[in-house]
Order: sequence, then C-alpha cells, then structure tokens
Amino acid sequence: MNPLLLILAILPGLLITWYIYRMDRYEQEHRLHLIVCFLLGMALTWPASYLDSEAVVRLGIRHGASVELKLLASILTVAIGEEVGKFLVLIAYPLRRPFFNEPIDGIVYAVVIGMGFATLENIHYASHFGLGTTLLRAFTAVPAHALFSVIVGYFAGLAWLKPQHRWPILFQGLGVAIVIHAVYDFLVLQQYYDWLIILAVAGLWISIYFAQDLIRKHQDSSPFR
Repeated sequence: MNPLLLILAILPGLLITWYIYRMDRYEQEHRLHLIVCFLLGMALTWPASYLDSEAVVRLGIRHGASVELKLLASILTVAIGEEVGKFLVLIAYPLRRPFFNEPIDGIVYAVVIGMGFATLENIHYASHFGLGTTLLRAFTAVPAHALFSVIVGYFAGLAWLKPQHRWPILFQGLGVAIVIHAVYDFLVLQQYYDWLIILAVAGLWISIYFAQDLIRKHQDSSPFR
C-alpha cells in the first residue's frame, strides 16, 4: 500500500484516540493500558469480519435474495457483531481492573477499543478502494465508531457509579449503541435515496456534538476533580 494512503487510513483513529485521552483531565490512564485496548480493538476486526461473512452465507442472501434482505441482513449482522465484540473487550479487560476508577474511564477505554477496530478496518478499505473511500471514511465511518463507543462507555461509567445495577446499565448501553449503529448503516448503505445518506451524515455530526455533553457529565462526576 502507498505509505501516504496508509497514513491517511491510520490518522483519523489516532487523532480521535488522542482527543479522548486529553478529555480524561483529572486522572489520565496509563498509556500501556490504552495501547492494549487499541490492539484488542484491532484484533476484533478478524472475528467480526468472519461472523459477518458466515451470517451472510448461512442466511443464503448471496443466492437470489432481494436487495432489501441483503441490506437488512448486512446491517443487523454488522451492528450486532461489531458492537457486541467491542462490548465484550470492554467488560473483560478494563472494566474489571483497578485502574478503571472514575466514570470517564468507561468512555476513554470504549473509544480506544473502537478506534483500534476502526483503524484496522480503515486500512482494509484503503487497500481495496483507494484514496476517495479513505478520505470519506475519515469523516463518516471512523467518527461513527467513536460515537457508538462514547455511548457504550457512558453507560459503563454509569455502571461503575451504580455497581448494584451494573449489568442492566451495561446492557442498556449496548442496546442503544446497536440500534444507532444499525440505523446509521441502513441510511448510509441503502441505494434508493441520496437524501437519506445526507441525513445520516448530518445526524452523525449532530450526535457527536451532543456526545460532548456525555463526556462533560462524566468529567464532572470524577472523584479526582
């Protein structure tokens, strides 16, 4: 792959990772833990891709199914497979460790995991579809993964604050992220109305603006403040 193209594929995920690291104002996470989460997020791309391909084959949507069914199946398997995978990494590694010690850590670690996933996915798309797709994804798919991760991470922070209700809160966050991911993918991937694609991208950036409030809420509830 062209080195410049590789840099452009990697840069968005790294910039978002740096930004969310800077948002952890009062007790920043050790970089080793962040690197581990980023690498675990990258590792998720292989099983997620396999499960998506396997679901497509088992549902038989490659053999004469309607365009609508292909689109719906693709969205559901992608949204559920990717978000569940990132969720499992979050609860298996950082959520159970002593260094997860304030609400915003949920957002930080969830976003870093999501950016690891999005970065390797971006490299794959860059190698297959070139510069145009890479630039487009820098302003759509990669920020979308960050948004989904902020949502899951926000609920993980709430679960840390309310350990007696941990699992209902965690699964609520996962459910919200899956629904938003599925709706976003549907609007972007459907091939009938261009205005729905514009609506999806506009909605994404509006949602990212409001996601700042979620970050600020957990900043304000930090015990280190």
